[in-house]
Amino acid sequence: MPDKQNFILVPDPEPEPEAARPRPAGVPALERARAVTGLANGLVSLGSRLLGRADRPATEAAPARGRPRLVFGFDATASREPAWAVARQVTDALVRALPGELDVALAVHGGSRLHTFTEFTASPAVLRDRAAAIDCVAGYTQMLPILARALAAPGVRVVVYIGDVFEESPGRGRRLADEMGRRGIRLFVLHDVADWNARRDAELFRDLARRTGGDILPFDANAPDRLRDLLAAVAVYAVGGEALLEQRQRTLPGAALLLRHLNPDTNR
Repeated sequence: MPDKQNFILVPDPEPEPEAARPRPAGVPALERARAVTGLANGLVSLGSRLLGRADRPATEAAPARGRPRLVFGFDATASREPAWAVARQVTDALVRALPGELDVALAVHGGSRLHTFTEFTASPAVLRDRAAAIDCVAGYTQMLPILARALAAPGVRVVVYIGDVFEESPGRGRRLADEMGRRGIRLFVLHDVADWNARRDAELFRDLARRTGGDILPFDANAPDRLRDLLAAVAVYAVGGEALLEQRQRTLPGAALLLRHLNPDTNR
C-alpha cells in the first residue's frame, strides 16, 4: 500500500502570554509527573506511530468547491481515556449527517501540546480510522491552540470541543473567541463534568462559546446515542445554520436541543 499521511504534527501557534491556570487539586500528582518525565519519549513514540513522517510541514488546502469545514477538538490527556473511547465511536456522525457536504478535521491535544490536527475529510470511514489511532497522553490542556488553528484554516464554520477542565489563559481564550465571533466561527463545548473538579470551569467554557455565538452543551459518556445525535445536529448547523436545523427538527433528534441552546430565551 502507498504511504498515506493522515496526520500533521503541528507546532503551538504562539506562547501563552499569561500564566496558565493551575490544575485542580483533585487531579493525581502522578499524572503531572508522568507529563514531565515522559513527555519527550511519549511524543516521539506518538508522532512516529501516527505520522510515519513527522518532517513534512503542515499545509491547509482550500475547501473543495466551497464546502464548509468543522474542527472536532478533543482533550486527550491521561484522565480522558474513558470519554475519548466513547467520542471516537461516534465521530463519523459529523459527516454522516450530510454526506459530501461537510469536511471535518480532528484536533487532539495530549502531553501538554496540540499533537494532532488532521487533514479535512468528508469520509466517515477515514474520520473513524483517524480517531481510532489516537491515544491519550498525560499533560495540561491545550484548547487554545485548537482555536488558533481553526482561525487559520480557511472555510471553518464550527469548532466542537470535548473537554472537562480549562488550564490555560482565560484572557487569551477570550481574545480568540472574540475573533472567532467576528469571523462567524461558532464554538460548541461539550463539557464533561463526570469529575466534580470540572464544574468550576463551566462558566468559563460557556463564556468562550457564547462570545462566538455558540454555547456549552452536555456530554454524557454513558449515552453515546445522544452524543451521536448532538454531533449530527452540530454538523447540520455548520452547513446550513439555524434555518436548516429548523427544517430537520422532525427527523434529527439533536436539532431541538441545539436550537434551545442557540436561543436560550425562547421556548421550544
